[in-house]
Amino acid sequence: MSTTRALSLPVIDFSQLNSGPQSRQAVLEKLGKSAREVGFFYLTGHGISAELLTQVQQVSRQFFALSAADKLSVQMANSPHFRGYNRAGLEITRSQPDYREQFDIGAEREAVTQEDAPVWLRMQGPNQWPAALPALQTVITRWQQQMTAVALELLRAFAEALSLPRHAFDNLYGEYPNEHVKLIRYPGRTSDESRQGVGAHKDSGFLTLLLQDQQGGLQVELTPDNWVDAVPLDGAFVVNIGELLELATNGYLRATVHRVVSPQADRERLSVAFFLGAQLSGVVPVYQLAPHLARLATGPTSDPLNPLLREVGWNYLKGRLRSHPDVANRFYAEYLNNEKRP
Repeated sequence: MSTTRALSLPVIDFSQLNSGPQSRQAVLEKLGKSAREVGFFYLTGHGISAELLTQVQQVSRQFFALSAADKLSVQMANSPHFRGYNRAGLEITRSQPDYREQFDIGAEREAVTQEDAPVWLRMQGPNQWPAALPALQTVITRWQQQMTAVALELLRAFAEALSLPRHAFDNLYGEYPNEHVKLIRYPGRTSDESRQGVGAHKDSGFLTLLLQDQQGGLQVELTPDNWVDAVPLDGAFVVNIGELLELATNGYLRATVHRVVSPQADRERLSVAFFLGAQLSGVVPVYQLAPHLARLATGPTSDPLNPLLREVGWNYLKGRLRSHPDVANRFYAEYLNNEKRP
């Protein structure tokens, strides 16, 4: 196994989309190439101020510095919507615990109470916010709104890069998309402890945009067992393709396996992730690409132990049940014995 420590991912300046037809076309071509060949890239020129990015990181650190009692008052185990705080080691990836503490936020909506509603609609609902840190809701909600605008523009740029209508993916995104924010702190680990900050996996939505601090640890599997470091780049997001886009393009766009290696014992790592997802009621179609693109599509890849589903709600729920067994056992026990889907 090899690991490359360099700026090994493409860098895309998003502001060049608005710098004239030639620049726009160059950005679209680079987007398509990066997403097909690598599945990861840095996004600069995104238009979100450095001040807001700093505030997001500051308030995230303030949250993780709260007392255990304050954090546990909003623990995810209380939420059928998979919202709230998890201590390190509670989330599972590939049957192993991830050593990161985290706080999950979704789109702020009313809980669905109809008894005959699909079970995956239980994931929709209100967030939990810590009373001890009111600024968290204010700052993260503002960031979520701005990130949604950036991510949607990026999604529509991908449609153009694929020679599809600009709004081709809008119906799948829908009125009630499954947007998701995750604040993550990776504590340091000693050499004799597991270094699985988060295990190797693919993301399930359209796009992920990640704000990193200066502590590395994110690694991307470009080819089997060839991991490259996504070295932190000031002011940039690390963007990766999710399985929805891989499915929708029959594997032309690439959802790439990635992981986080825990920092050394005397350090910690902070990251804040924004996931752009589809509406839970959606079913992922295969979009008809132009022949010169379609012949490069290799078909989506899927873990046989965790197969992809085209039904968005079921696919999201399946992943959450596997990752959060405490919530699954409390609120979804009837779906864990294979008597019901998933």
